[in-house]
Amino acid sequence: MSVSYTLSELAERLAGEVRGDPRVVIRGVNTVAAAQPDQITWVSDDKYRSRLSVSQAGAVLVRRDAGDAPMPSLGVDAVDPALCRLLELFSPPAPRPPAGVHATAVVAPTARLGRDVAVGPFVVIDDGAVIGDRTCLYAGVHIGAECRIGADCVLWNHVVVRERCQMGDRVILHPHVVLGGDGFGYYFADGRHNKIPHHGGRVVIADDVEIGAGSTVDRSKVGQTYIGPGTKIDNLVQVGHNVSIGAHCVIIALCGIGGSTVLGNGVVLGGQVGLRDNIRLGDGVVVAACSGVSVDIDAGQTVSGMPAVDHRQQLRELAVTRKLPDIAAQLKELAKRVQSLEAATDHS
Repeated sequence: MSVSYTLSELAERLAGEVRGDPRVVIRGVNTVAAAQPDQITWVSDDKYRSRLSVSQAGAVLVRRDAGDAPMPSLGVDAVDPALCRLLELFSPPAPRPPAGVHATAVVAPTARLGRDVAVGPFVVIDDGAVIGDRTCLYAGVHIGAECRIGADCVLWNHVVVRERCQMGDRVILHPHVVLGGDGFGYYFADGRHNKIPHHGGRVVIADDVEIGAGSTVDRSKVGQTYIGPGTKIDNLVQVGHNVSIGAHCVIIALCGIGGSTVLGNGVVLGGQVGLRDNIRLGDGVVVAACSGVSVDIDAGQTVSGMPAVDHRQQLRELAVTRKLPDIAAQLKELAKRVQSLEAATDHS
């Protein structure tokens, strides 16, 4: 069902300040380029303000101290939290299975479900699993034996959590996440690869972690693979066995983290980063997209490249690389001049 608010009504809900006509009616949220006259857009960085001049948006959400805009504006203390509230006002939440167990679900007699747990169609919950209060399991989720799932978690369609894995409260796992698959471990003997068992390991996920669609976190050989509180992992990320990831890290899509690697708190990995096994990244390390890291990185460093080095050094090397065609031409010219001088009868 569509909803609409005047700009003044939005200001009341967002504790904001209207500049321009407060009677403008808003029926949705959209980007600067795509917004229509009945929609509000947003600018969180001043470098994008110039794009408002060609926008058809009926209003714009900006910081309270921002200058005038070409359309009515709604000034707030911080744009990002206010934008989240706008999106909640205009975008209905995804349908959620009702509390209770769907008729097609299979729940082991020894499993324990907390208050108001929602178990969707074709969910399987194995022996000894514990599901916390208000947690929602969408269709096709499989919870292995003796798993512990915290309160207020959301596990989207076809998530697999294998035996003995554990997660805290408010964890979100998007479709087709797999926690606790066997780590990639083999030894070569007798002319073949022999599998190293991972039966004794598990995965532990702390509170407020979110893991994107299709990502995998492998169980450890022994001990645990760990993801710290507040860490956010994008789609299609591979976390190897016995990896330890600290609190509030951000890992973008298509990263691969080799086994037994340790990430400190607040680490950021850009898209398509590869980390070899058994290395350590200190607190606050930033690795630029498409980089490969094969050595330990001290806390606070920003690195890039293949292999990754200090980002400023990488930029200097790239600047020189771009000049190589000109340098090559200069070397050819110098070589000709040297040959001409050596061929002269009078070198003086």
